[in-house]
Amino acid sequence: MTAAVFIDRDGTITHDIGYVHKIEDFKLLPNVVKGLRLLRDFKIFIVTNQSGIGKDIFTLKDFFNYNKRVLAELKKYDIAIQKTYYCPHKPQDKCECRKPMPKLINDAAKEFDIDLSRSFMVGDKKIDLEMGRNAGCRSVLVLTGNGNKARKEASPDFIAKDLLEAAKWIIKNDKNKI
Repeated sequence: MTAAVFIDRDGTITHDIGYVHKIEDFKLLPNVVKGLRLLRDFKIFIVTNQSGIGKDIFTLKDFFNYNKRVLAELKKYDIAIQKTYYCPHKPQDKCECRKPMPKLINDAAKEFDIDLSRSFMVGDKKIDLEMGRNAGCRSVLVLTGNGNKARKEASPDFIAKDLLEAAKWIIKNDKNKI
């Protein structure tokens, strides 16, 4: 079994302007590339709620096209994302896959033989951190996106200014190296 880092997309990797789905709105946040490069010894996954699909704000095709753009940009820097797991449902649908439920992380763990006790969840919202905790991972709040708001209501294992600082903490606290 291996360790992984599960990362929220909007507000953690890319700018979040609300229901992000247009390729022309794509923009990586500062220090994302540097942070992800440091995490190369981990399997890296994107886990994301995309209720805009369920609310008919954008289509599944829009989501896939935007996400394809994110992955292509990261690939330019030799950063491999194993897979993107997403929930297309509205909050009121009460589905099993919407954060903070751990289904997306648990699905990845089964599919890729991940040891969740050695893994991390990184995000900018309370539900990201709760998802990680519900799956048995350690959690890191980044102060990008909605991080400053979440700081008041969440209790992560670590608070980082961005993905680079989160990556440095993850490497320092990797149970494989302790």
